[in-house]
Amino acid sequence: MPVRLPSRPLTTEEQAHLATFHKHLLRSRTILAVVGAGLSASSGLPTFRGAGGLWRNYASIDLATPEAFLADPGLVWQFYSSRRYQALKVRPNKGHFALAELGRRMEDNGKKFMMLTQNVDGLDIRAGHDPKTCLELHGSLFTLKCTSFACTYVEKGNREHPLVKALEGKEDEFIVQKGRKRVRDEEQEESMKKVKPDTTNQEEEGRKCDSEATSDLEDTKSKIQDNVDNHSTETVDEGGSSPEYKPVEHIPEDELPHCPRCKSGLLRPGVVWFGESLPLDVIDKADQFLVDNEVDLCLVIGTSGTVWPAMGYVERVKGTGKVAVFNMDEKDIEMTKERGGWGFAGDAAEWLPLALEPLIGSDFLPRNWKRL
Repeated sequence: MPVRLPSRPLTTEEQAHLATFHKHLLRSRTILAVVGAGLSASSGLPTFRGAGGLWRNYASIDLATPEAFLADPGLVWQFYSSRRYQALKVRPNKGHFALAELGRRMEDNGKKFMMLTQNVDGLDIRAGHDPKTCLELHGSLFTLKCTSFACTYVEKGNREHPLVKALEGKEDEFIVQKGRKRVRDEEQEESMKKVKPDTTNQEEEGRKCDSEATSDLEDTKSKIQDNVDNHSTETVDEGGSSPEYKPVEHIPEDELPHCPRCKSGLLRPGVVWFGESLPLDVIDKADQFLVDNEVDLCLVIGTSGTVWPAMGYVERVKGTGKVAVFNMDEKDIEMTKERGGWGFAGDAAEWLPLALEPLIGSDFLPRNWKRL
């Protein structure tokens, strides 16, 4: 019987490539997986910085900042309430379940496994990953944190929707305009390829002096108003029409989610915003895993192995192990092959069950997987 993906049979070359990967997979005693938005896209979620992606005429990068939250917490909470709703209404795909099963099989056989996910949608945990071996580099939409400086309240795994009555009915979909891309999106993507995030001195760097914070706040308010007044000035029009514009209702702060412990501080989503450091405790756990173990195989899934933070972990693994990339980016795939690794171009949710089959078998889906 020919080897095939759900959507097509494999070519002879692909079968030979997969066979060599299987041999290395079976020999591997320590596996690291780095997961990005491409895997969640297979479940139907829009990628965070997808070209032309808008929510009520706002780009994600304009709302995913501390300054935006200070300027208009109601606006930012409506955006994140929409993202929470979208993540809740989709289910983990077969790729998520294959990785979760890989983690269990590795542990059962006395081997080591760690997954670093750049996704905040919680699909990895819903698929059954052990939270101890699934580190959320960018936080989670379903973690809530108090913004009061004196309060340390954190709540994980809150999947209630809506969180408060004022956020009811804010479940708008992202509008994706084909052929349209914000200039700022292009600049952001280019800078992400070049700049390594600094995770040192997190506590000190995470605080700004009052004058800087005031300046940032006024600048953000101005940008938000500019977006409302002239929403198409930062787009590159390649033939697409202007997206539908839907004004955002103002929500007073006293109607937004508040901390149940201190009673006064606003709650915020427990995600890493632009300008913030990655969580130090998570980075420490990831670094300790690499210090304690020689990684035989690094799986790069739904993200590029040439951008940070994935690139940093891939580079550290290369000294002791091999790299396999599962992604839509053909250039990234070819580059990995040229460096002696494996590259599987296409939908990671289709490739992973087949690629991991020697370890997880073909019957790895839980009976109730369509309801998770």
